[in-house]
Amino acid sequence: MNWINRYVDEPLLDGAATILKIWHDNTRQRPDTLEPVWHVLVVFVLMIASLQYLAGTILLLGQAALIMLVLPSGLRLLRMKAPDGQYGPNDFKALRASALDKRQNEWALRMAVLFGSALLPFTHLSDDVAGTYFMLGASLWFALTAPLKFYLNAAEPPAPNEGDRFARPAIGAAT
Repeated sequence: MNWINRYVDEPLLDGAATILKIWHDNTRQRPDTLEPVWHVLVVFVLMIASLQYLAGTILLLGQAALIMLVLPSGLRLLRMKAPDGQYGPNDFKALRASALDKRQNEWALRMAVLFGSALLPFTHLSDDVAGTYFMLGASLWFALTAPLKFYLNAAEPPAPNEGDRFARPAIGAAT
């Protein structure tokens, strides 16, 4: 158990915290917008891939399923508290408290999702070609979105750059 925590969970949490910091520094967006943006991007790529491999009614069913999968993330992006990307100390404190709670209480859930996402893409073989493609797409969707969601939600969020007097350069400081 300690080995899994030290060599699997902690490095993934550190990597997710680094990704959140890079996202916030480069885009100036709130760190909690990364997960829904990634989800929309993955579904968009799967929609393009489905155009290449499916046709007819099966294509329409696949596209409808993908649209239903992306609706919650799209609505979440539209309802964000600060669409201009404002991220202040209060937002940081709320995200940090939520991440600490998720880190402590959802360890087993993160491990189950990680294990499931590693094995799920290998379970799509069947005699039906359309069913195989559908299961492969669903497996890829789960493997690319579920672990990232759990680890980004449990990772330490980056500190905001504005609003904190210790993060701002001192008046008269050399630049």
